[in-house]
Amino acid sequence: MTEPSNAPIAHHRVLVAGGGTAGLSVASALLRRHPDLDVSVIEPSTEHYYQPGWTLVGGGDMPQRHTRRAQADVMPEGARWVQDTIASFEPEANRVTLASGAQHGYDVLVVALGLQLNWDAIEGLVETLGRNGVTSNYHYDHAPYTHELASTLAGGRALFTQPAMPIKCAGAPQKALYLTADTLRRRGVNAAIEFYNQGASMFGVPVYARELDKVIAGYGATPYFGHDLIRVDGERQQATFKTAEGEVTRDFDMLHVVPPQSAPDVIRSSALAGAAGWVSVDRHRLLHTAYDNVFALGDCTDTPNAKTMAAVRRQVPTVVDGVLNALELGGDAPLYDGYGACPLTVEHGRVLLAEFRYDQEVVSSFPLDPRQPRRLHWLFKRHVFPMMYWQMMLRGHDWRRPHPRPMPELSQ
Repeated sequence: MTEPSNAPIAHHRVLVAGGGTAGLSVASALLRRHPDLDVSVIEPSTEHYYQPGWTLVGGGDMPQRHTRRAQADVMPEGARWVQDTIASFEPEANRVTLASGAQHGYDVLVVALGLQLNWDAIEGLVETLGRNGVTSNYHYDHAPYTHELASTLAGGRALFTQPAMPIKCAGAPQKALYLTADTLRRRGVNAAIEFYNQGASMFGVPVYARELDKVIAGYGATPYFGHDLIRVDGERQQATFKTAEGEVTRDFDMLHVVPPQSAPDVIRSSALAGAAGWVSVDRHRLLHTAYDNVFALGDCTDTPNAKTMAAVRRQVPTVVDGVLNALELGGDAPLYDGYGACPLTVEHGRVLLAEFRYDQEVVSSFPLDPRQPRRLHWLFKRHVFPMMYWQMMLRGHDWRRPHPRPMPELSQ
């Protein structure tokens, strides 16, 4: 851990740890409600990314540059940007220590550090990623390579992997498969397409899993469950998986990898972490289970919901009003119901919009059967959602209504 400096501790009424989707949305919403509120954001990156767009980049449906902006351009007006990395959380003392040694105190802390992509956990992956047919839409630099491979593959075998849950956007691994398979079909290329999933089904909500079984079968692709990628040999173009029966190795011409994921190390080693390493919060109030002035949201928490941008959108009002209540500035904090959504791009031009809440309850924001892929939802995914992200969500607009309609007949 970085040794504290002798400099005085800077103090903030609200300290936001993380300047990604969740952190900036909360900071913006707080300042929209109280423009004079002392809000500081700790974020080392100079670039901000619209990560849901990377699947579309990998499919050739969105320019890579449309998913990136300068961090300075999206930082909320009125917020102080502390451009540094958090080295440790010290919630008993109401402070954090940064990599520079500086210390920052707070009245209320909001933790929004996202999750950690563990590329090194797969032997040989880092050395070959971006070449030898090995790609990943989970990385800004490599998503275009996915489209390049799909556009040039002449046949052979294309493998797609999914690690153990939880991961960021659980549908993204198969979105890469569907868009690649659709590209190959349109090109008239016959390739063996295989999906290697560490889990036991195509999706965590059974009603959507059944529909996705049909989608993957429609491409003639083969799913393999209980397969965990542990090693990649890029030069030989071989991937090795761990299974209950032992290791199996497959040759490939294209390999799309989704890396194992975890809470950031700085959270896992802190007093904020629960048993699994994520920030431990009440799943409805998003308030820490031990510290009454610490809130958390987004991918870094232990709430049992999908780790998606749609979940963050629903969590922001809960955290914002909770923070204002903690500061005695008022606020009618709504309870977070576990809402998440996954726009599953099943082909170029059609999306199955899976929406759900805690306990696998199926809901829908539209008076339509959510099991059916639609052109309308593709237009939302490709055009409306990015605009709403940059122009509304990051600027702190309140999206708490309308609430999606429950569909008990599908929640089986």
